[in-house]
Amino acid sequence: MTSEKASAAPSVIDLMRDLGRRARASAHSLGLASTQAKNRALAAAAAALRARATDIVAANARDMEAATQAGASKANLDRLMLDAKRVDAMARGLEDIAALPDPVGRVLATFDRPNGLKIERVATPLGVVGVIYESRPNVTADAGALCLKAGNAAILRGGSDSFHSSSLIHECLVAGLRDANLPDAAIQIVPTRDRAAVGEMLRGLDGNVDVIVPRGGKSLVARVQDEARVPVFAHLEGIVHVYVDGEADLDMARTILRNAKLRRTGICGAAETLLVDRAAQATHLAPLVSMLIDAGCEVRGDAAAQQADPRVKPASEEDWRTEYLDAVISAKVVDGLDAAMDHIERYGSHHTDCIVTSNDARAERFLREVDSAIVLHNASTQFADGGEFGFGAEIGIATGRMHARGPVGLEQLTSFKYRVRGAGQVRP
Repeated sequence: MTSEKASAAPSVIDLMRDLGRRARASAHSLGLASTQAKNRALAAAAAALRARATDIVAANARDMEAATQAGASKANLDRLMLDAKRVDAMARGLEDIAALPDPVGRVLATFDRPNGLKIERVATPLGVVGVIYESRPNVTADAGALCLKAGNAAILRGGSDSFHSSSLIHECLVAGLRDANLPDAAIQIVPTRDRAAVGEMLRGLDGNVDVIVPRGGKSLVARVQDEARVPVFAHLEGIVHVYVDGEADLDMARTILRNAKLRRTGICGAAETLLVDRAAQATHLAPLVSMLIDAGCEVRGDAAAQQADPRVKPASEEDWRTEYLDAVISAKVVDGLDAAMDHIERYGSHHTDCIVTSNDARAERFLREVDSAIVLHNASTQFADGGEFGFGAEIGIATGRMHARGPVGLEQLTSFKYRVRGAGQVRP
């Protein structure tokens, strides 16, 4: 950290602090903006994304070429890549957010006191949200739009590998703000790849950042948690488990597992460990493991998994705690539900975990006792997504326990205040 501070040119420090001041200045007016103005900005930004789709894809091609030359993995390239379909999905995401109820001003609770005071708890914006993310340029649109609808100013710091893509997406968001007569500084993107900019954000930009949301790999999140001087919505790695119970339907288990692992291997909701009940070992293990391998997924397993299919590679202790984000999965046989939950508690990241079973009592125990942000019964872990939850989009999956947990959408990007109405009461 010392070397980074020493190398931080004054221009970078001044640049970042100016972003913070501009964000704070815009946050108040944005917090008071009407629902109609915010929705108009989102609709105009969506239109701009579609109008500039060709330019965005071309900019993304520059990012993809540089990442390929730098030796980026297949999973990283998939997260980075944009095509016309993905740009349109971003635009639809903005329109979905516009269609959601405005979270600001919601009356969360009301109560009357014996002295006649009438008290309301009312949702308010957080203020200025700093978002630090890697690879996925679509986060630029999702994060900017969610912060806007929730009345927050946003400072976005995308990954260096998506610099050109994110910059053009940001231009579309600003076009939307201007169309709705909202301040340009309501959504700002850090215009430098200098890593010193991240350090300045983590230090709070002279008190102008209210919360930091990291979205990226283990090293990024660890740095944010270690250095941040402002509150953090932690988004830890997704060490995601699928537990196939002894009373699981094999066809259902096969379908869920294939989707959970292979639909998109590079997202945080992708399954990374398969656990199979010993009661289902003879009937389920070999078909599940073979299905994965035949589909192009490497399996690293315990002795039972290796015996089920000779193509299974031996798993190391480290495999049980690894987020592969690739076509690789670890596999293990466990002695029933308790052993499965013990394994998840020991090795998991409290992100997303699934049980496949026709036994409702075991399913309810799993849903109640597994301490993860998202727990599923008989459904793919790739539903761990704000859009799939009906949130329009998400900034990330929060795995902490304070304020926000699970998909961070509009509701999670608000705080609250109390409104108290009286008729001349004084305290005795």
